[in-house]
Formats: sequence, C-alpha cells, structure tokens
Amino acid sequence: MREETRGHQYDFLNCQHPSGPVPKLPATSPPATVPADSSKPIELEQIKAKTEQQEGPTPTPMPEDKRIGYALVGLGHLTLNQILPAFGACTKSKVVALVSGSPEKMQKVATQYGIKKESCYSYADYDKLRDNQDVQAIYIVLPNGMHAEYTIRGAQAGKHILCEKPMANSVAECQAMIDACKKADRKLMIAYRIQYEPHNKMVREMVQKEQFGKVKSIIANNGQNSDNPKHWRFNKALAGGGSLPDVGLYCLNTIRFVLAEEPTEVMGYVHSTPNDPRFKEVEEQVNWLMKFPSGVQASCATSYGHHDDKSYRVLADTGWIKMDPAFPYTGLKLETSQAQGTENQIIQHNIADKDHFATEMDHFSECLLANKVPFTPGEEGLQDQKIMEAIYQSARDGKPVKLESVTKKDAFRGEEPAA
Repeated sequence: MREETRGHQYDFLNCQHPSGPVPKLPATSPPATVPADSSKPIELEQIKAKTEQQEGPTPTPMPEDKRIGYALVGLGHLTLNQILPAFGACTKSKVVALVSGSPEKMQKVATQYGIKKESCYSYADYDKLRDNQDVQAIYIVLPNGMHAEYTIRGAQAGKHILCEKPMANSVAECQAMIDACKKADRKLMIAYRIQYEPHNKMVREMVQKEQFGKVKSIIANNGQNSDNPKHWRFNKALAGGGSLPDVGLYCLNTIRFVLAEEPTEVMGYVHSTPNDPRFKEVEEQVNWLMKFPSGVQASCATSYGHHDDKSYRVLADTGWIKMDPAFPYTGLKLETSQAQGTENQIIQHNIADKDHFATEMDHFSECLLANKVPFTPGEEGLQDQKIMEAIYQSARDGKPVKLESVTKKDAFRGEEPAA
C-alpha cells in the first residue's frame, strides 16, 4: 500500500519512511497460564508490585450455549437502564426473551439486543413462555402489585423466577409465590442486589468478625425526592406503599444482612405532607426503630420528599463503619474509623465496583446450574414483608410491635455465594 503526502512517497508495506526505517519487531504474546478447565480464569503475568492493589481475576464467561437464558418481564427504567446492559458483564446469564405491553418499544429493544422476534411476548401471551426452550429463568421487573401473579404464572409455565424487590404487597402474596414455586419445583430468588455487592459484603464480614468489637447501633437512611404523581409508585394498588417498600426496604434488608439476625421489635412513624398530590394514596416518609437479640438498636428513615441521601453507619465499641453512599448502582464508598494510640485512623476502602445486576443474575444462574438454594430466596422477601407490615401497624397504633422470635443466624438465606 502506498500513499502520497506533500510530495513524499511512503512505503508502509516495506516500512520505509523519509525520516528513517520503522522498526519491525517480532510479535510476542505475554506469558500466561491457561487452565484446561474453561471455568477457571486465564492467569496473566504480574505487572504490579505485591504492595499495590491487585487486579481481580480475568473474566471467565461460559460459552454462549451453556449460559442460562432469561426472559425479562417489563421494559421500564430498571430494565432498560440497568438490567439489559448488565448482561454484557454476565458470565453465566444471557437475555433471550422479552415480555412487554408496548410492541413498539419491545421491537426496538429486541433489535438492539439481538432477541428473536418469536421470543417477544405480550402480557396476554406470557404463558406461552412454557414452550420456549431457550428460556430457563424469568426476571420479573413489574410494579410490586403484579409480582405475585406473574411469579405464580411463570412457575406454572415451568420457569425459575428471579423477582425484583419488594417481593409483593402483602405477606399472603409472598407466601402464595413461595408455595407456587415449590409446587412447580422451581427456584425463586428475590433480587436483593446489595447482598451480592462487594462493599456491603465487606461490611457484613467486618461485623461478623467483630473487627471493631461489638456492634451497638446502626443508623440508616434511604430517601429521595420523587416526582410524577401519575407514576405507578404513587398508586397503592400497584406499589403497596410509598417510600418504605420502595427505598426504605434497602435499610431494613441491609441491616438484617449485615447483622445476620432478625429484629424482635419495631416502632414506626409515618408522615405525609398534607395536600401534596404525590401522597394521596401512599406515604411520603417513614421513620422506624428496630431492636435485635444481640442488643443492637437500629434507627432508620426513608422518604420520597427530600434530597438524595443513601447511607448507613455501624457504630461499634472500638470503631465505626460508614457506607456513604450505600445503595446506588455505582459509586459506593466504604469508610472505617478506629483509634490507634494518640491517632484516630479513618480509612477509605477502595474496592473495585461490580455490576450489581450482573452479579445477582449470575448467582441465580449458578444456583440453577448447580441445583443450589439462592442466597436470597422467597423466604427472605417474606420476612421483610412481615417486618414492614409490623412497622405500618406500629405507626397506626402508636406503640411498638413485637415480632416472632428467630434465633438462627441467616435464618432465611441460602448458601452464601463464594465470591
């Protein structure tokens, strides 16, 4: 190939250049260990000093035909902005089908993600997923009030179910979902992404190892300024409640996860700004207290009416652990404090982000491939619903509500993920 520029001729093929010869070096491949087992990562040569933060293992995606195929039910904000892109980071999961009430939107998404036309379904055709052999699991990303129906129908169609949180709008609905999946011999997992996220997992490990001594109390808040009164989250039949089941649930569930124990008593307070059109049916703000068998007391708050704040702090007798922010999809920050002689050390823990949705989907896929109970099964969602209903009851009655005693640690969870 030859090219003329400003009267000079360049012979790229033979590496000739008016300024001098271009070096021709032998092509080499960096040293690497390639395991025979395709599930094991390729090990590349070390390039950082051992005193520096090391890279994680190289990605080890399964062959495409071995991954678990998912049907996504609902094409709203979460599916389009988070879940669909997350499949690019998955190693055991792939999207193979869509269910939506908007044919135009579904057609565009199917084209974008290479999903076959015959694997696109309306809600009326949902039960036809039974005949799609490419689909092993259904991920339900619908308004809360629809979770029970589509979980039950999905299980009856022979598919395993991954369902967004909150699990449903009532204890009865949660139990019906669990019963339907058991009857159909299908697995059910609730999508508590925080329990699969590395920062919050590290907090749990610190607490369980008593790295800062005994935990005394936890302060948690998850609130935001939500708008659009016409959105389904302000419709009680679809949402079940306001800020508590939507964003407050993160405080409740994460504290249970970190402590690995269950509250024995709750006290709740509910408030909504009068005449605010957003809060005709659902509450704006909930504050609640929880007591735990170990003596830990947790103070929690959630709101649809204040500027974003998504954080919690674990206060122990020799130090504290702070997550701020704690619950967004990216940018989580973990900080700890502990005294060392005359110095009070505050450490910022720099942990590589992982895609929350890819991590949780791959865990569910691993459970299907290895026939394991998910770490966050339906019973985990049911327990949260029982506690939320007790918080609402307390707020109505103006007094604490005692909960059923649970002495076993991680009583409602399956086997902890390896990574």
